[in-house]
Amino acid sequence: MGQPKLLLPFGDTTVIGRLIQVLRSADIETAFVLVRFEDESLADEVRRCGASVVQPSEAPPEMRVSVEVLLDAINQRHSPTDNDGWLLIPGDHPLLTPQTLTQLVTSWQDEPTSITVPTHNGRRGHPTIFPWSLASHVTELPANVGVNQLLKDGTTEIREVPVNDPMIHLDLDTPEDYECALQRFGS
Repeated sequence: MGQPKLLLPFGDTTVIGRLIQVLRSADIETAFVLVRFEDESLADEVRRCGASVVQPSEAPPEMRVSVEVLLDAINQRHSPTDNDGWLLIPGDHPLLTPQTLTQLVTSWQDEPTSITVPTHNGRRGHPTIFPWSLASHVTELPANVGVNQLLKDGTTEIREVPVNDPMIHLDLDTPEDYECALQRFGS
């Protein structure tokens, strides 16, 4: 992107600010965002938007380790029980809508022991809600195996929630993705 994509302008806020707004609009107790230790600009923006910042002293080598760090922070601050859940969404998904997130949370609340994932046209997207009981399984995954393995191992029921929202598939990896997201948000 040539610049920090989570700090790009998005509506009246930033890319990460928009995502945090949506998370706060649903029944999400706390949003935790992993930020590199040296990235104070992003950390300041995350705090300004009302989310909790987690800054490990060393950058995690892969996404799975980032998730482990975040789950540990959640556990330390909130002591979740098996009746709780955790939601996983990359920070570059600013087009997640409050309606889609609310639909997903409501569905998960009906079956809190399942993994709940949105689908659009039969294709899975973000975010995914996991039962807290699976948090400890993340650390047990073999090296170089991602969190998506929890969706493949067959031990936990997966509840797919069809949503009328193609934006569950859109993340911001290129300047063209960003421009497309801005256009869709504006319309």
